[in-house]
Amino acid sequence: MKALIFESFGGPEVLQYIDIPDPVISENEILVRMKAIGLNFADIYRRKGNYHLAGQPPYILGYEGSGIVEKVGVGITTIKVGDRIAFADVPFANAELVSVPLEKTIPLPDEISFETASAVLLQGLTAHYLTRDSYEVKEGKSILVHAAAGGVGQILIQIVKLLGGQVIGLTSSMVKSKAAYSAGADHVFLYNDNWIEEVKKVTNGFGVDVVYDSVGSTLQESFDVIKVGGTVVFYGMAGGDPAPVDPRMLMDTSKTLTGGDLWNVLTSLEERKARSKQLFDWILEGNINIQEPTIFPLKDGSDAHNLLESRKSTGKILLQP
Repeated sequence: MKALIFESFGGPEVLQYIDIPDPVISENEILVRMKAIGLNFADIYRRKGNYHLAGQPPYILGYEGSGIVEKVGVGITTIKVGDRIAFADVPFANAELVSVPLEKTIPLPDEISFETASAVLLQGLTAHYLTRDSYEVKEGKSILVHAAAGGVGQILIQIVKLLGGQVIGLTSSMVKSKAAYSAGADHVFLYNDNWIEEVKKVTNGFGVDVVYDSVGSTLQESFDVIKVGGTVVFYGMAGGDPAPVDPRMLMDTSKTLTGGDLWNVLTSLEERKARSKQLFDWILEGNINIQEPTIFPLKDGSDAHNLLESRKSTGKILLQP
């Protein structure tokens, strides 16, 4: 099979599209012929060597995608050849064929395309747990969303509005601010503006109830714009590592810092099915709209990495074998 691999850490130029042996599945795995693969910042971090990688090169990136079942392990009776499935946390997805453990499979409704599934699952399930587990959004709450034009950001905005919250988005450009407004944000401010004052102004000086911070380097500013008793949910470091937080400040202001990691909630096959079903239902009901993804052939993966790393794109980038 063909796969996008790399043998040394570095920039997009280290990626190679080559032939490698097909995966061999165990009795509790299925072999999936990939139709669409999600590209995420975690792939960039792994390519650069910022994230630990097990094993020896050649390394294969990718953890999210969808396709058609080509073979099933002898111990599997609930999935058959020809079924449409997706996954959000299976390694080595940047290939024509991927071995997927049964407990990580997500059934794909006929009404959900491979492209939609691969564009929404990782980011959509992230937004789902952020609004249900990390901080339960309720009607009337005010929410600030960093990187509001990104994949998670746009879905976060839509879920918050669905749950009755008010949303302030932060973006890096006017083009991206339009994407955030299109997703339903009530206000959008630019990072190069005095956004802290703007947020305080539209909240009558009180600040917001919660900030979803995926930037990291903005963590202190996030604390500056939450009200007394408010919460900062830290779930990403797209802008670099955050500065240490003073626990005395948390005590004095009754503010809360919490983190979030999707893998702490996707703990079983049943959990995956239930959460993804709600996400798919919202899409089919028109409550969540997914921006048309940007699609690259898998062989042009380095170009896709360049675009994502440039931070000039909005929405999701997909790879197709």
